[in-house]
Amino acid sequence: MSKSTSLIDRRAFLRGSGQILAGTALVSSSAGAMAEKASRKMRVALVGTGIRGIRFWGRDLVQGFSDAVEFVGLCDTNPGRLQFAQDYIGVDCPTFTDIDALLDSGPIDMVMVTTDDASHDEIIVKALDRNINVITEKPMTTDEHKCAAIQKAVERSDAELIMSFNYRYGHMFTSLKEVLDRKEIGDVVSVDFNWYLNTYHGASYFRRWHGLREKGGTLLLHKSAHHFDLLNWFIESDPVEVSAYGALEHYGHNNDFRGKNCRECPHQKKCDYYWDITKDELATKLYVENEHHDGYIRDNCLWREEIDIFDKMSVQVRYANNVIVNYSLTTYSPFEGFRLALNGKHGRVETWEGIPWLEEQETDQSKVYEKEMGLTSHSTREEGRHELIIAKNFGDYQRIELPYIRKAHWGGDPILNAHVFKGIPPERNFGQKANFRDGAMSVLIGVAARKSIDEGRPVKIEELTDLKPQVKRMKA
Repeated sequence: MSKSTSLIDRRAFLRGSGQILAGTALVSSSAGAMAEKASRKMRVALVGTGIRGIRFWGRDLVQGFSDAVEFVGLCDTNPGRLQFAQDYIGVDCPTFTDIDALLDSGPIDMVMVTTDDASHDEIIVKALDRNINVITEKPMTTDEHKCAAIQKAVERSDAELIMSFNYRYGHMFTSLKEVLDRKEIGDVVSVDFNWYLNTYHGASYFRRWHGLREKGGTLLLHKSAHHFDLLNWFIESDPVEVSAYGALEHYGHNNDFRGKNCRECPHQKKCDYYWDITKDELATKLYVENEHHDGYIRDNCLWREEIDIFDKMSVQVRYANNVIVNYSLTTYSPFEGFRLALNGKHGRVETWEGIPWLEEQETDQSKVYEKEMGLTSHSTREEGRHELIIAKNFGDYQRIELPYIRKAHWGGDPILNAHVFKGIPPERNFGQKANFRDGAMSVLIGVAARKSIDEGRPVKIEELTDLKPQVKRMKA
């Protein structure tokens, strides 16, 4: 999977070359490399054994892609979680508490990075410097300096860095991309994008390490990275300037009582956000039973004073092609969902999800996030439907009904895995596979937004990087 043996690159070269003999040699060499690779499974190592790591990148990968991958290592600084992860995933491979020991343990084709966001850069750089391919969870990293360090590692490495932007692979977002690429509304000129996290999912970030800037960079990085990448992909241009507002007005210090954690809190009966982690068997075994190793408390108090991220955010982004985006993120909405509208020169397309008064059936808000993260029955149509509404200037509107597939990130997770681990692109291929530059442009919007809030001014992307924003986005 290294850059130097990319079959796609060689085919592109051959199409543009008149040197038949040289082309024949390249095809022969490529065919040999591909045949050798096809004769064995991809050797993968997982770094980070939190819930996302052990489920999606662990057990789900083993259960769904065991014919394509072989686990050769697990790594985490918490030895207890590491042992539980090995049993839960169901693999018999070496385990490591040191990243260098893992990377030097033997041949590895792909490292999967699922640690806290602030640690991504160190692992990515060390793997790339050993010419080991990397796929990392979003966000790629948490500030512009770490982004620059990753950029240098990418430039000096023969290995590949892949972003796990699974939203791109989701059926609904792919359908929206298809509408945009067909120019049904003409060139996009502006976007309105509002994302709502409910009082279950949204609150969970403030219990976890995500509530600290030093770990997650704020939700403008950890959560919004998905949304900013979708925008970049839809708009097909690079961001150039960001203005933002944000504050912490609900969680953290904004309460007159707090406790050590939910389990031991004397205010359980009067706290609307009380969560009994002991009723969640997986969370108890993974986190509670191993917190003595590193002190990480999964059911931490979301009113604790140390929380220093925003819980409401509004961001305006100007792109190199002059598209303007208005984006907001709410973390304590009564429902989970979003509204997304793209305005074009010839019309408008919009879609939504989770708005209770527009839904055909009642939604259990406590189960929404669980459904999103679950991989089971990902291809099964659920009750309800997704809609794309296309309105033409001086014309009628069209309502496109799509199957309601919410599990596994709109059905995108297994499609992403098939693309990365089996080389099978999506049936509707719109360049979903994301690389370093895609990860960087998503991160840099978040970093610029955070900086804009902190400093009270617009922030240009070129202040943060030597990557030059392009009118036409550079594709992987």
